[in-house]
Amino acid sequence: MLISKDRVEHGGLILFLALITLGLIAIVSSFIGALLWAVLAAILFQPLFRRLLRRWPDRRNSAAAATLLIITVAVILPAAIIASLVADQAAGVYAQLRSGQINFAVYFEQIHDALPARLQHLVDSSGFGSFDRAREQVSQTLGNSASMLARRALSIGANAAAFLLAFGVGLYVTFFLLRDGERIGPAVIRALPLPRPVAERLTAKFVAVVRATIKGSGLVALAQGALGAITFWIVGLPAALLWGVLMAIAALLPAIGPAIIWGPVAIYLLATGAIWQGAVVIASGVLVIGLADNILRPILVGRDTGIPDWLVLVTTLGGIDLIGLSGIVVGPLVAALFLTGWRILTEERQGRIVSADEDVEQTDS
Repeated sequence: MLISKDRVEHGGLILFLALITLGLIAIVSSFIGALLWAVLAAILFQPLFRRLLRRWPDRRNSAAAATLLIITVAVILPAAIIASLVADQAAGVYAQLRSGQINFAVYFEQIHDALPARLQHLVDSSGFGSFDRAREQVSQTLGNSASMLARRALSIGANAAAFLLAFGVGLYVTFFLLRDGERIGPAVIRALPLPRPVAERLTAKFVAVVRATIKGSGLVALAQGALGAITFWIVGLPAALLWGVLMAIAALLPAIGPAIIWGPVAIYLLATGAIWQGAVVIASGVLVIGLADNILRPILVGRDTGIPDWLVLVTTLGGIDLIGLSGIVVGPLVAALFLTGWRILTEERQGRIVSADEDVEQTDS
């Protein structure tokens, strides 16, 4: 069987495109994170750019530059300030851990001693009463954490120039994606080797998940973290901002949430006699922090992403483990595209089966 020249040439073109695409990915691999966040920022702030463009219809460069300036002032600068404050508090906590001022084994023992006698006996009989062993395990865990933090600090210091370069590249690319997004988006859809309806459906799901993850989950998590930090500051706990950041990170994970942070803290406060502080933390956690998600999410996100909570949890944790902070968005995004792609394939197969059945019915008649 002879293979036509057109098929050979088409196959050669596909092979060339695959190889050159892999080569391009290898070349820009150092800036993958910056490019990813540039795309996410352009998608998220595209409505703001369009609003500015309606005010300046013939000045796309000015509208894109103004949008980039708003992003810098409203998002980047506050994030940098908060990051520096959190780093200072984390350094203080780390120093206290090294000096022994913070000793989790002692805290466990205080909670144990505050329990009723029957619960103490139950805990002891369950194998959790050996605080020498707990102290040893905690010390080992803290030692490993200290080593990890030291390596991360050295890595950040050594790669400061690379970070600034990637940051600048991200802002630069964001400008052009904002300015030319209305032209780039349809061009990408047309270039995809997929039927036009399928490509448009996958693209719509991509944009919906990005906006839901950042605009919805991200902002809700920030709100819950801020409320938690304020609560901890009111009751006089040290490093309140650091605890708030931890609650914001936990709020991104379904079935976990910020309660995994404020719950143990409230238990410790109550166990050590800080009754009103523990009561305030519990009241704020249940009535303020807990309800923030139910109130803010419907306002910020108009529709659901269609991803089960368990899949969001697994893909978020897996994404963070694989690529770091970007995995918060990439993990659920991959899950959403996976589900959408299989749903489209199922619908197409069902459509073909229905057509075949109709053909059979027509033949029998």
